[in-house]
Amino acid sequence: MKRLLGRVIEYLRSRKLAVSLAALLVFILLFAPLTYDFFSTRGNRYDLGRTPISQVPFHHVALVFGAGILRNGQPTPYLQYRIETAVKLYEAHRVNILLMSGDNSVINHNEPLVMKNYAVKLGVPAKAIVVDDAGFNTYDSCYRAHAIFGLHDATLVSQGYHLPRAMVTCAHLGIANIGAIAIHPTQDYALNYLARELVSTDKMVLQLMFKPNPTILGKRLPIT
Repeated sequence: MKRLLGRVIEYLRSRKLAVSLAALLVFILLFAPLTYDFFSTRGNRYDLGRTPISQVPFHHVALVFGAGILRNGQPTPYLQYRIETAVKLYEAHRVNILLMSGDNSVINHNEPLVMKNYAVKLGVPAKAIVVDDAGFNTYDSCYRAHAIFGLHDATLVSQGYHLPRAMVTCAHLGIANIGAIAIHPTQDYALNYLARELVSTDKMVLQLMFKPNPTILGKRLPIT
């Protein structure tokens, strides 16, 4: 009986160790890409709430990522902050062109046009804005910015939680870049955004390994 009890305890200990190792592996797989993105891009992200905009390196084009539009056709607060930050970069002569990349998959949801109209409303000439109608996600936006619009370098504009993944994605798809953190008065990022970023970063690893074509490719339209 004593021997049997010893075997049971030994078995339970081995199971506990196996479960602990499995949990550790899952944790590493989930968080390692996110950690890599954060630290590998740390020196090239500029927080315009803390850094004078004059210290942001110049790039000809700012790639502005979509973040949804409201039912009334206006940009969401997240997207609004991204556009406003891009406009500040333009006004400070840190960029010459704004590439608005968003979702135009259905007739009543033209995100890049909303982005363009808002930037024009803030004073950017329409001729200084290019729209990418097929930027359905970060990977598609980066892929098309290089393959369709001919970008080899750019300033990426997004919130701080999203920029590391965007910067790593664009870098691996041929665009040397820096990141401008969208000016955000409260930085109250919703939990669902942060959770989605964790999953999306793991998905990014597979995308960059296999480099599939974006949802829509099309003909080249180089930005001169």
